[in-house]
Amino acid sequence: MKHLFSIVFLILFTGYSAFAQAPDSIIFNNGNYIVGEVKSMDRNVLSIETDYSDDDFTIEWDGIKEIYTKTFFLITLSSGDRYNGNINSSGPGKLSISTDDGQNIEVNPEEIVFLDDIDQGFWSQVYASVDFGWDITKANNFRQYSMRSNLGYIAKRWQLDAGYNLLKTQQDDVEDIHRTDGSLTYKYFLPHDWYPLVSVSLLSNSEQQLDLRTTAKLGMGNYVIHTNSLYWGFSAGANYNDERYSGGTTADRSSWEGFLGTELNLFNVGDLSLMSQFIAYPSFTESGRWRADFKFDMKYDLPLDFYVKLGYTHNFDNKPAEGSSKNDYVFHTGFGWEW
Repeated sequence: MKHLFSIVFLILFTGYSAFAQAPDSIIFNNGNYIVGEVKSMDRNVLSIETDYSDDDFTIEWDGIKEIYTKTFFLITLSSGDRYNGNINSSGPGKLSISTDDGQNIEVNPEEIVFLDDIDQGFWSQVYASVDFGWDITKANNFRQYSMRSNLGYIAKRWQLDAGYNLLKTQQDDVEDIHRTDGSLTYKYFLPHDWYPLVSVSLLSNSEQQLDLRTTAKLGMGNYVIHTNSLYWGFSAGANYNDERYSGGTTADRSSWEGFLGTELNLFNVGDLSLMSQFIAYPSFTESGRWRADFKFDMKYDLPLDFYVKLGYTHNFDNKPAEGSSKNDYVFHTGFGWEW
């Protein structure tokens, strides 16, 4: 009897210790529960790390009945408000946010559109992705290489996002085709999903004889819709455009432009996500000139953070360099990994 009591006590103590060491717990709609450390919630999917699995457990946000956390998060609401703190269920269909400045804010679960564990420091707020494409044929010794990449950091009030894309085509007896572009964008988040933005981008493009186009944008944006399934926003402002051409047929030029853009992201379609972006640039200093950029990406998530992507990019200029095309476009298919 004494030995039986000792065994029972040991089991209970071990179970209690395991639960006590796990800071967060989740109760599902079907009554099951899990304990561990919540890492993030993005695009309607919550990720929690447990001691008994090498891989993080994921569940859709609307499949959770109750949640209790000690982990400290960067929290974004559909209203655009942002907080640092933890979240706990406070009643049926209600969550309480305990912020770092002592506030207690009650919200509905669907109002929370983003969580990120910031207890782990700088690297927990970094995100990145890279994918590659490669085509080769025997005819004319054709070879094409492509790459798309993204690196960013998100904090409570600001976000920094960088991208770099490359396309190169080679074949016998034909001049090489190349396209390279990169960008760096800074946003500072204000209430109600407004944000000022500063962006610098570079483009080199053989189709339009662009040795280098450098643009610098300054403007304001707003997310009109921001939910767990999509966000849609607009931005507008001024843009400085400096162009250097190859070929010697067109003089280099600089101009001031306006810009008006819109972006739509859909990311709660199973493992599929869609992104489209359109920006128009009417010129202030070159009469009758206007440009436009369009981008569309379709990504399908695979296990272990791998994915396959289909992308399309189109650049239009109604007054391009002499002898070059008004349009340049790229289709991209790639296999990649995101962090």
